[in-house]
Amino acid sequence: MPKIVELRGAGSDDLPFLFTLYCDVRGPEVDAWGWPQAQRNGFLRMQFEGQRRSYEAAYPQAMHHIVSLGQVQIGRILVARIANGMHLVDIALLAAHRNQGIGTQLIQQLIGDCAKSGCALHLHVLRGNPAQHLYQRMGFNETAADPIYTRMTWHQQYVQPAVE
Repeated sequence: MPKIVELRGAGSDDLPFLFTLYCDVRGPEVDAWGWPQAQRNGFLRMQFEGQRRSYEAAYPQAMHHIVSLGQVQIGRILVARIANGMHLVDIALLAAHRNQGIGTQLIQQLIGDCAKSGCALHLHVLRGNPAQHLYQRMGFNETAADPIYTRMTWHQQYVQPAVE
């Protein structure tokens, strides 16, 4: 039975949760560097603020939502409307809620919105991120790449009606 996922607009009062989420996602990578806790936390805070400000500058009109199961905050999704469709800027879930179909459910909702409006859904994924396989299974195709990121796009395939 699918979990009931709820979205609500994110605000400045959500910054402590968003930082916790960022640390949950990036913390294991930074922990591997063996830094003292204070240095680790300072670095994560700096990176979180850099990401937050970068997203705000690049996508000022983006829809930023907190993802919840009931009253429990479990993640965030940031989506921007762009000239040729929508761009999934970021999707992140706490580790305890990953690999349960929640991210898939959120992306399927976006795909449904794009299918209704006839637009494409774009995203960038870090090369080597296992989510790239999920996106491929969901119908995204690689449309560009650089040494760090792969750009992927989903768009509805239009079938020409048969001429009688």
